[in-house]
Amino acid sequence: MSEYDVIVVGKGNAAMCAALSAHDQGAKVAILEAASEDEGGGNSRFAGGVMRFAYETVEDLLKITDITEQEIAETDFGTNTREEFLDKIHQLTAYRTDPDLSEYLVNESLPTMIWLREKGVKFVPNWGRQSAVVDGKRKFFGNMPIEAHGGGAGLVEYLNKAVKKAGIPVHFETRAIKLLYDGATVSGVQVRQKGKSFEMKAKAVVLACGGFEANPEMRARYLGP
Repeated sequence: MSEYDVIVVGKGNAAMCAALSAHDQGAKVAILEAASEDEGGGNSRFAGGVMRFAYETVEDLLKITDITEQEIAETDFGTNTREEFLDKIHQLTAYRTDPDLSEYLVNESLPTMIWLREKGVKFVPNWGRQSAVVDGKRKFFGNMPIEAHGGGAGLVEYLNKAVKKAGIPVHFETRAIKLLYDGATVSGVQVRQKGKSFEMKAKAVVLACGGFEANPEMRARYLGP
C-alpha cells in the first residue's frame, strides 16, 4: 500500500498543475490516470488551448510570450482588465457564481500564466482565431490574445515534460473507485489497476478527473438529449 502527501485523480491540465504546485511545496505527490499513457491527458488534449487571463498592457503579455516590436506596433492587443474579466464571468453566469472564487480566479490568472511559462509551457499570440485586420491594423477580439502552442494537446505535452522533470509518478490505467472516508476525514482512495483493487493512502486527495461530461445520463439530464 502506497502512501503520499497528495494524490491527484486525473491527468489533464488542472490535474498536472495541481500536482506540480503540490510538488513545489515539498509534497510527495502521485497522479492517477484511468487511461493508458498514449491516451492520457483528459479533455485538455481536445481543447483549443486559448487562455483567458487578466492583463492590462502589452508588457503583461510579454511576461508570457515573445512578441516582436513590429508586431506590437502593428497590433491592437486590447485589454482584459480585472474588471472586464469579472464582468464577463458575471455576464456568462447571470451572477450565479461564487464571488470569492471568482475574485481569486481573476486575481491569480496572470501569475498562473507566468508560473506555467516557468514550468516550460510555450504560449504564442492567437493570430489565427482571435484576430483580424481592421483599417490596416490587426485587432484582437474576445479578450483572449494568447494560446498554448500546439493547442490543448501541446499544453498537455508541455505539462507532461514538467511532471516527468519533477519526478512525479503517474499511475496509468489506474481508476479511482472511491474515496477512503471515515465520515470525517478523507485518507486516500481505493483504486483498480488491471483488474486488481487496492488502497492508496494520502493526507489529501485532489479530484481533477473532469465533470459530468463523461456521464451519459447526467449529460442528458443537464444538457438535453
